[in-house]
Amino acid sequence: MQVLSPAREELIRRTIASLKDAKKAIFHMYNAAAPMFREQVFQNTKEQTVALAVKHVTLVRQLVDEAVARGDRTEWQFEYSPEAFTQTEPEFAVEICNAVQAAWFAGKDKFKENKIIFNLPATVEVATPNNYADQIEYFCRHVDDRECVIVSLHTHNDRGTGVAASELGLMAGADRVEGCLFGNGERTGNVDLVTLAMNLYSQGVAPELDFSDMAHVIDVVTKCNDIPVHPRHPWAGELVFTAFSGSHQDAIKKGFSIRNANPEKPWAIPYLPVDPEEIGASYEAVIRVNSQSGKGGVAFLVQRDLGLAIPKTMQPAFYKVIQALSERTAKEIQAADIVKAFKTAYFLSESATDARFTLVEYQYGATEGGEKKFQGVIRHNGANVEVEGTGNGPVSSLLSAMRNSNLEPDTTIDVKEYSEHSIGEGRDTKAAAYVQVVDQNGRVTWGVGIDVDVTAASLKAVLSACSGSVEGPNERMKEVEAVVVGSRERQT
Repeated sequence: MQVLSPAREELIRRTIASLKDAKKAIFHMYNAAAPMFREQVFQNTKEQTVALAVKHVTLVRQLVDEAVARGDRTEWQFEYSPEAFTQTEPEFAVEICNAVQAAWFAGKDKFKENKIIFNLPATVEVATPNNYADQIEYFCRHVDDRECVIVSLHTHNDRGTGVAASELGLMAGADRVEGCLFGNGERTGNVDLVTLAMNLYSQGVAPELDFSDMAHVIDVVTKCNDIPVHPRHPWAGELVFTAFSGSHQDAIKKGFSIRNANPEKPWAIPYLPVDPEEIGASYEAVIRVNSQSGKGGVAFLVQRDLGLAIPKTMQPAFYKVIQALSERTAKEIQAADIVKAFKTAYFLSESATDARFTLVEYQYGATEGGEKKFQGVIRHNGANVEVEGTGNGPVSSLLSAMRNSNLEPDTTIDVKEYSEHSIGEGRDTKAAAYVQVVDQNGRVTWGVGIDVDVTAASLKAVLSACSGSVEGPNERMKEVEAVVVGSRERQT
């Protein structure tokens, strides 16, 4: 427990009394040392200022010794601040601290006592961080018995560089930092311990503070202070690990792909200086989509939430759907919206009944002549149609069967691109297939199919593409908007 008192006898006595039965206590005393205070506030000389400090630290020493003599088991430590240290002549700051140290350790073996803490405050931040570091370095080089001293930093943020000043002060030789969580303090605040600690952590230095559950820390602090944490507050804001920019999203997506293949390597992902999970954040908000976003970010969310690795050549097609949706709603597109849009656009929703073509059942194998034969039932506009066709594989055989049955004039299409991959592992593994088709008018359409059977997945992908080709992109976009916007309205 640390308590703070000015160099005034009645307040020192009352503060010492308040610490009765404390297990450990730091008594922190201060008086102003800067010329501005000496001359304007107290009208004291340097000698009078030193005498004031010595007189009152001697009183603290007396009261502590009396408490120990009475059997008080409190473990005492003394801390002293020359208030407005940064506006004090460096040599005078050392002089007054040496005098305080001599008074505190008078008659004691200082190498066996608890170290004295000298807290050196930038009470008002009036200069650049490097200037503060120079003052700290000078103090560390000139104070008596440095090994018996803990040099503590106490920076404010009047110039907006409190964190930088503390970091440079530590580099200059300081041992300890005082500050506030999220920088709450007088005026523009004391140094933000969250930012400072996380900065150290990101450079491989253990800050000795636990922010592995940052959300809980934010919750407690905001309830106590009734001051919210800004969405872009360093390390802690809800948007600090979020990318809306398309180029940022694409880089993050590629970084995660490489990391998933090499999880044992040190963390190194573009735009994410630390792993968000290290501070209790999830990957849910790493990529969010609005009108600034690109196809890479959209593909990342589809892969994360559906396990579907959209082919690079397909990404622009689905991105146009999301971009149109974003412009239509003039809002950020949530990950759930993207999932609904993808399932709707490619007829993957379990409740989707508007697909022009769906696979009911099929048989596929080789004929006596060595050709591949497809026989099956396709549901077309609500009616089951038996079809049959041959080709050099399941996809071409299915297209042949559809032409033979003259299901739609516009189904005279050819496959331009095909790819597939597995989803999941073990018994839960499924196949995902992607097909790009071109119709007789040169219009290109994508389809997606998912099934436990890889052949069925490829057939479903073809039918998905055929359904989209017959319907046309404009009509499909209307259906996507209806599903996503309608879902939002129902939630509201």
